[in-house]
Amino acid sequence: MKRFLVMMSLVSSLFAYGQKTINTDVLIVGGGASGTAAAIQAARAGVKVVVTEETTWLGGMLTAAGVSCTDGNHQLSSGLWGDFRERLYAHYGSPEAVHTGWVSYTLFEPSVGNRIWKQMVAEYPCIQVLYSTKLLSLHKNEKGWHAVVKGKSQTNITAKIVIDGTELGDVAKLCGVKYDIGMDARSLTGEPQALEKGNDYIQDMTMVAILKDYGQGADKTIPKPKGYNEKEYACTCKEVCDDFSNPRITEMNSCKDMMTYGKLPNGKYMINWPSQGNDYYVNSIEMTDKERKVAYDKARLFTLGYVYFLQTKLGLKNLGLADDEFPTADKLALIPYHRESRRIHGLVQFRFQDIKTPYDLPEKYYRTGIAVGNYPCDHHRIKCCPNPPKLEGTGSIPAFSIPAGVMIPKDVDGLLVAEKSISVTNIVNGSTRLQPVVIELGQAAGALAALAVKEAKSPKDIDIRAWQSVLVQSKAFIMPYLDVKRESPFWESVQRIGATGIIKGIPEAYQWENRMWFKPDTTVTKAEFSAGIDDFAPGIIPSVKEKTLLTVGDAVKDVWLLYSKMIQPVDESFFTGEVSREWQKLFGSYDVEKPITRLQLAVLLDKSINPFVLKQVDFKGDFH
Repeated sequence: MKRFLVMMSLVSSLFAYGQKTINTDVLIVGGGASGTAAAIQAARAGVKVVVTEETTWLGGMLTAAGVSCTDGNHQLSSGLWGDFRERLYAHYGSPEAVHTGWVSYTLFEPSVGNRIWKQMVAEYPCIQVLYSTKLLSLHKNEKGWHAVVKGKSQTNITAKIVIDGTELGDVAKLCGVKYDIGMDARSLTGEPQALEKGNDYIQDMTMVAILKDYGQGADKTIPKPKGYNEKEYACTCKEVCDDFSNPRITEMNSCKDMMTYGKLPNGKYMINWPSQGNDYYVNSIEMTDKERKVAYDKARLFTLGYVYFLQTKLGLKNLGLADDEFPTADKLALIPYHRESRRIHGLVQFRFQDIKTPYDLPEKYYRTGIAVGNYPCDHHRIKCCPNPPKLEGTGSIPAFSIPAGVMIPKDVDGLLVAEKSISVTNIVNGSTRLQPVVIELGQAAGALAALAVKEAKSPKDIDIRAWQSVLVQSKAFIMPYLDVKRESPFWESVQRIGATGIIKGIPEAYQWENRMWFKPDTTVTKAEFSAGIDDFAPGIIPSVKEKTLLTVGDAVKDVWLLYSKMIQPVDESFFTGEVSREWQKLFGSYDVEKPITRLQLAVLLDKSINPFVLKQVDFKGDFH
């Protein structure tokens, strides 16, 4: 019996060794753009984080997928997106050094992006990254989440909060979250721009190649890929097109422009070209892993065919597949660039009208902003079918705030969903899928996860203003104001007051860099201020219609009334004296007859009554 017990103990020990357990606060499945950002932000709060990543890289579509030409948010250098970009500037020497192609202001080598993300993660000892590791199972019990993952060995992970950072929302599906795929019907979203009848078509994906200039006289032509068909790429640019009537062609650039589109530093080129290029259609969302591999291998072959076309038809033999980028056998990206994913059913759904007219709707989602964007509703939908469905009227939008409820599933507690699988419509996905926005979404998820862990609450029960405050303190934008930079000493005040709606932004649709202005130096009318306050605290300040300018003295008296009614009664002269002293420190001369500017009014409100925390908001943006 003793010998048997010893044997059983030994077997048990060996089993436990092979099935080790990691206990953590936050488990992030997917070390992509959002997963990595989520890990860093959560670690900043001091919670333990485990990231599982199926590849050996961090950064997802920015790095492993090769899309190292960022889209949008150039002047909205929010949070970790801004931090990451500053490190790129330091690596290459200047902002100008990464403005090498015309598609973006920020272009870099994917391998450099991977190294930077790994450096940023390594600064936080409480982050553990398990590379080449796949999630096998995930379930929840009364103690929290239990995951089984497989890398070099099988490992159990227990966690309090799980973040889905996968490219296609695979964790959300595994957990039973409801979701949508494809183009929405107008009747479901209320978007006039949506199709009358929905379908399951998603955007084209791309298997990216990075080409490198090996010098004049070099011949880096690859062998002709299996099944190569020159006609599939024939109208990729003007000089090689003999059929301009092709309905699939939506752009027609010169061949030089087509190549310099994604020109990277150090003589490299990102090959991610939509029109008769290497965009490829496959809806792999509901495929098994084996089915996905077969589909992606076909996409890889299609991109190799495009590379061969460029080398032979365009004569670019000196441009070969970069040998110092991706650790893959064919030198293509590690993973596909997915433009569209599952879209979960969250606490709120972000729709086109919420972007277009944020201040004119019953839902005031802008008040709950946790990330910002300014990219148009850009959809790559050319290869899906003979007559790809087109969306009309989606081209004109301002910059926007993404509401808090998009990453919290309706029906599954303790799970947050980031990357491209947030609760948006198909139309809005065209604006929220871009790299800077996805980094911001990850940062927001990490901030919320840390708060939920520390307060031992469900994410949906965390105070939205507390969540937003963490982001603002991390220099992450919650309001997309272009003209008050995060370096400004008044940036935080403007962000907070903008999120109350007392002072509203001024939206402007502008080409590929849409805008939302704060207009800090613009004066304020009495009617404007009255309307803003009446929305926040009705009945305290008499409603006025006067379009005369609000003076500093007028504003201070009104704010004193708000303070006395909403916080505690205080003598007017005492209040005015305190304000005047602070005013002189911040703005210089305290002149009560001078018209007040929007910036001064925001700072006055923020530093006296702090309306951002004076009234809480729910996920619809209603005050409580």
